[in-house]
Amino acid sequence: QPLLPDVPNWAWHEYGMRVGVWRFFELFDSLGIKCSAAVNGQMCEHYPRIAEAMRERGWEFMPHGYEQRPMQTVEDQPAAIQRAIDAIEKASGERPIGWLAPGMSQTLDTPDYLKAAGFKYTGDYVHDDEPSFCETEHGRLVTIPYTFDMNDITMMSLEKHEGRHFYDRGVDQFERLYMEGEKRAKIMPIPLHAYLSGQPHRIVHLERLYRYLHGRPGVLFWTGAQIYDWFMQQ
Repeated sequence: QPLLPDVPNWAWHEYGMRVGVWRFFELFDSLGIKCSAAVNGQMCEHYPRIAEAMRERGWEFMPHGYEQRPMQTVEDQPAAIQRAIDAIEKASGERPIGWLAPGMSQTLDTPDYLKAAGFKYTGDYVHDDEPSFCETEHGRLVTIPYTFDMNDITMMSLEKHEGRHFYDRGVDQFERLYMEGEKRAKIMPIPLHAYLSGQPHRIVHLERLYRYLHGRPGVLFWTGAQIYDWFMQQ
């Protein structure tokens, strides 16, 4: 039976919005990194200070649905997608070009809806280390690499690893892609959630990883939009 109100889980996620995300801002500010933030449209409405902080830093706003629910449970997907766009555009001042669905969920028609709504890329596929194309009824949609393996939900919540494992796995992931990148450029996505990686015992290892990556020659820290622009110019 659901516990309503579910205070423990609500408060756990709220920690990310009250504390964890500000640790993210501090870390990425120190390294001069601009991130792509996959946010629900509702986040911009309920947490305007966070949306403002993202906008001030030039972060990319990537719609993550309007609310946190699987796309296959949405009755009118085009309307829901447009609602997310409107909320994001109002908060960011720019029309978004990239999409990441809640839980990377979709139906067979979702890519068509996304392209029709004007999106240029999606992060809903974990099938490659390089961008690729997805054909839709309205033209090509670019897929920007995403990952389960370097995702803190997978590693910390599902696999139950300690925080230091994020650093170890991140270094191993990077070193292989860095070697392969001598011949073909590779993308290393690092999906983070403020209520997980923003915890004190985890942020220290996340900082170690980013400072390690930041010190390697030839490494670029790009938003999804920057990766898209680079890919389309090749």
